[in-house]
Amino acid sequence: MGAYNDTTCAHDNPCAIPTAPTLSLPPLGRLAMHSTEQIRLALYNLRNLYFHHTLPDSSAVSGLMLPKRTIQHLIHDTSVPDSGYASAEDEDDEEFNATSDSDTEIELLRADPLEHAFAIKWVTGFVARSDVWVSCNIDTECEERASLLEDAVNLLSAFIGSEEEDDVAFTRSFTFPCSLGDTKEIYVELNDAPLSKDDHTSVGLQSWGSAILFAERICANPGTFSLPPPLQTAGKPLRILELGAGTGMLSIVAAKILHSSTSSAKIIATDYHPDVLTNLSKNIETNFPAHTFINVKPFDWEHPTFRSPFDQPFDIILAADVIYHPYHAQWIKACVERLLRHPKAPSVNDEEEDEGGVFWLMIPVRTTGRHEGMAGTVDALFPDVSAVGCVEEGDEDKKGLRLAVLHRQDVGRQGSIGRADEDAYKLFKIGWVN
Repeated sequence: MGAYNDTTCAHDNPCAIPTAPTLSLPPLGRLAMHSTEQIRLALYNLRNLYFHHTLPDSSAVSGLMLPKRTIQHLIHDTSVPDSGYASAEDEDDEEFNATSDSDTEIELLRADPLEHAFAIKWVTGFVARSDVWVSCNIDTECEERASLLEDAVNLLSAFIGSEEEDDVAFTRSFTFPCSLGDTKEIYVELNDAPLSKDDHTSVGLQSWGSAILFAERICANPGTFSLPPPLQTAGKPLRILELGAGTGMLSIVAAKILHSSTSSAKIIATDYHPDVLTNLSKNIETNFPAHTFINVKPFDWEHPTFRSPFDQPFDIILAADVIYHPYHAQWIKACVERLLRHPKAPSVNDEEEDEGGVFWLMIPVRTTGRHEGMAGTVDALFPDVSAVGCVEEGDEDKKGLRLAVLHRQDVGRQGSIGRADEDAYKLFKIGWVN
């Protein structure tokens, strides 16, 4: 969710002059006491200040002298903060007006790094503490407050996007402990490109918390995820598919583990957005400059095509944070039903029964905002294995292979990993059952 629309509050006054965040933002220590209107106006002031017009180039404000100052109070302090502008000059006591002088003052304010940092810190704190404020006693306001929370999340994404916009590449490095033989660590370097403010479907340009936590688990216990593959399937290359690969974290981690184990494999990393696919290819080249068995391919869950390499089943399907629309789970299930390898018929030479391929899915649990409740769509479409197998009389046609949740694990937040609206995570192991 990177795009930000500054027209979300159309009834706001488009001519209002923005004020300093240190003066206008209500203290978060008393968040539950603030009215819907107070928060709405606070968010509107930030939009009007930082995103109402295109931000000026640094050269446009390089000649302006910014007052040097510090904030002497905590962000949740109940005292009224001093903006630092009130005593700069005598004229600062006058109200802003639509003159060239006031335009210069607004440019100063917009370019002030302390005000900018304070604004980001306030929005971050508001999103993190918003559950109490959103859960109000007035039903008519709850919906509006939930909408304002979503507005704040989008505003925070816009702040982050504007900070990264000047960077050609925002490189993130990850080192995961690994328990595979002599391999003690898996190192991954990813390019997180800025999210497009005009195209919300480009979310795969950045690495999300689910992928990071999932990669950590894969490295800690590769065997749990059939990396390297079990002996009964070791005679042929392992086929791995990543759905919604984004920056490619899971495919890259799987490839590095398999490289270190000398196992042969074919990994297909897929996504939908052209910019995401370009960035994905760049990340794979960064981590495997010489050779890799990862191939990047476009794949649309809603309108899938099953031409090569999707004409053959996969032993492992990986996905992280791919459920952010009510229909995503439904589309993905249909794809997995077509692409996941079925169990092989047992033979006398088999030491273990082949259970077919496995679909590993990790998603965040969001209890607020636009994506609230999306995790529940997975539970609704993929039954638990304990609930499968009891076919009632008259439903004999429902017998046969079906996808079910073989194991699920609840994962809590870890430090600063993940967005503020991600309360926890769920890891699903999904496979074929009769």
